Amino acid sequence: MNTLEQMTEFGHELVSFHQDPETGLRAIAAVHDSTLGPGFGGCRRWYYATESDALHDVLRLSEGMTYKNAIAGLPVGGGKSVILTQEPGAKATEAEARAMGRFIERLGGSYISAEDVGVTTRFVDWMATETKYVCGGVEVSAGGDPSPHTAQGVVNAMKAALAYTGRPSSFENVHVAIQGAGNVGRNIARIVTGLGARVTIADINADAVERVVEESGATAVGPDEILSVECDILSPCALGGVINARTIGELRCPILCPGANNLLEDYDADGRRLKEAGIVYVPDFVANAGGVIELAGFYVGLDESVRKQKITAIESTALELLRMSESEPNTYFAAVALAKKRIREAKEAAKAEATTSA
Repeated sequence: MNTLEQMTEFGHELVSFHQDPETGLRAIAAVHDSTLGPGFGGCRRWYYATESDALHDVLRLSEGMTYKNAIAGLPVGGGKSVILTQEPGAKATEAEARAMGRFIERLGGSYISAEDVGVTTRFVDWMATETKYVCGGVEVSAGGDPSPHTAQGVVNAMKAALAYTGRPSSFENVHVAIQGAGNVGRNIARIVTGLGARVTIADINADAVERVVEESGATAVGPDEILSVECDILSPCALGGVINARTIGELRCPILCPGANNLLEDYDADGRRLKEAGIVYVPDFVANAGGVIELAGFYVGLDESVRKQKITAIESTALELLRMSESEPNTYFAAVALAKKRIREAKEAAKAEATTSA
């Protein structure tokens, strides 16, 4: 399937490829839907085995951002970008980041970038020397690291799932297993242990795991064990696609509440499998919206109090969706239906306003 066919299938408005001979930068940016505003979503820096893998990832991620931003009530659409590194673990450079900034600038504000996997606040600041269409830096750009806000949103979604299953949302005597000891996973561990939870953690980065163990008193297990740990809540916070036909049978948790994007390999089939298995699943683009609420909200000028309120509201939104999902094939369908409803209402309002003005 060629790029245009994939764009049509996913419903994208724009996909742009870029290469910079001087730095070796190879990147793709995608805008899925701009009904609510310019496409907003992070830049992921990753090694992809093939260009096709990178394209598929940016299409899925940007589509997810459309739904995430719509459900969060943000005045932005869905966008995403990926940088294709030459090899796994390739060191980021200022020259590469600045080249990426120039690429984003050429898109003229149709896409606004921020952090994602493999991109730091420093990288964002480097990009920001070349473009104003970026958020999440510290010195040149602003907004800072969104991961504490992402983590808080995931914890709020966990509270909704606990309430939905008839359990207190205090986290006392609750066992949370976290896949991924990066910034989001580490912050989730910090928050839930502070509320009385017990945490099990895993990551391919042993130093990151040790840090979470020291800070939160977590128990470490191997990366190949974490999905099958018996726990109350499983929170995958690494890369997407880890919940699929093979791994669902290994899960020993009543609640699945992710920090990672694109958690399900197949939204439809895997969502149905989770429901059939009796596992309560909070869709990733609902649970992990705290980071984009903070950064996109900051970028468009929402007050800090409004941003905090929207992150707090993840709990009530997640609970509403879990209840809605009882009459849907799965919670993913319920979440997408809610997002599309908000986008449709925005289109109708814009059409009515244009008619009135005419």
